[in-house]
Amino acid sequence: MTIGQADVLWRPEDDYKVKPTLEEGDVYRPDILKVVETAIDSLSGKLRELSLDIHDHPELRYEERYAHDAYTSFLETHGFEVTRHHLLETAWVATYTHGLGGRVLGVNSEMDALPGIGHACGHNLIGIAGVAVACAAKAAMEQLSIDGKVILLGTPAEEGGIGKVKLWERGAYKEMDACLMCHPGPGPLHSISLSSCLAVIRLEIDYSGHTAHAALSPWEGKNALDAAVLAYTNIALLRQQIKPTHRVHGIIQGHDWAQSIIPDNSKMYYYIRAPTTVEAEETLKRVVPCFEAAALATGTKVKVNRGHTGNELVQNKVLGDELSDVVRKKYGVIDYEYGISGASTDFVRNISYLMPGLHPGFSIPTVPGGGNHTPAFTDSARSQAAHDACLAVSKALAHVGMRVITDGRIFAAGERYF
Repeated sequence: MTIGQADVLWRPEDDYKVKPTLEEGDVYRPDILKVVETAIDSLSGKLRELSLDIHDHPELRYEERYAHDAYTSFLETHGFEVTRHHLLETAWVATYTHGLGGRVLGVNSEMDALPGIGHACGHNLIGIAGVAVACAAKAAMEQLSIDGKVILLGTPAEEGGIGKVKLWERGAYKEMDACLMCHPGPGPLHSISLSSCLAVIRLEIDYSGHTAHAALSPWEGKNALDAAVLAYTNIALLRQQIKPTHRVHGIIQGHDWAQSIIPDNSKMYYYIRAPTTVEAEETLKRVVPCFEAAALATGTKVKVNRGHTGNELVQNKVLGDELSDVVRKKYGVIDYEYGISGASTDFVRNISYLMPGLHPGFSIPTVPGGGNHTPAFTDSARSQAAHDACLAVSKALAHVGMRVITDGRIFAAGERYF
């Protein structure tokens, strides 16, 4: 069963306790799924406390010190070998190994919040989902004598800081055979999404001009703020002629500005997004002249500095099919429209491009106009309904992860597809 565009989003007033219509049939290794579900259900109260604790202490990228300590303490208590400050100051890793040999399952837990609006992207839920998957995999390996290893990475700075890319470059993912994580967002009730996400190119633009007295001799100045405003307007007009699936957006900043001084500096931060990296590159070619034209018109100088490029998300088909099977038979419905299809993530560059990865979205109840990166979503991310939805997708992901560890055929198929 898939979800079409006519379906409505899950709202807080909806009764989510009503069970969805599920498909009939057996799942892979029901004994594993039973252990996974029991393990996660038994931890629900503790995971809820952890989620709310993180939610109550929002921290920006690379400042996740409270979250770092909260997660590592929790995982040490639950029998994991923990390394604090792993490769980055606020990153950490928790591992569990059973037996000798076996495949290695990787999982991500995000931690950072957003300026001014806290956990408005639900990283408190992403964090505990990673913990739930790792704990469930550990329980399955212990109780069913399965050889293998689980590596849970605490990944800082998803919001603009490319924390996972930096961890990849430092070797944090090299031992993993596959990597899993999930992300909340608006969507229909009981839905888990296998949509992709947008590729993103990040730009930093600097205008430099010349100060002057804004009333006494403004003709002596070269106004860097005017240049930024003009570039902003140029891009606003360009949007009429770019594809509706593309996004170009940014902000203006500056320092030492005053009403009586012609600004001699301004800085712009811009993102260019599109369904594929190739399309984003094409739109970039049209955006850069907007900045250059503004400099020409105002007599200022401009430097366009290109930052990190994030590719579109690659959902491994074999892992996605396995997730779809267990979700449809046990937890809800699969959609290919919602999730993080209109956003971007640092899971894409290197991780989902260079190893088998799966990054489903999962729906939580939201109010109209209260999607990701709004104060209303901050409230949604601490609701009991959101917690329950988070545990449902965690069970499905843990089952997928245990199949990676135990089923050589599906692992080989996943590698071939990748």
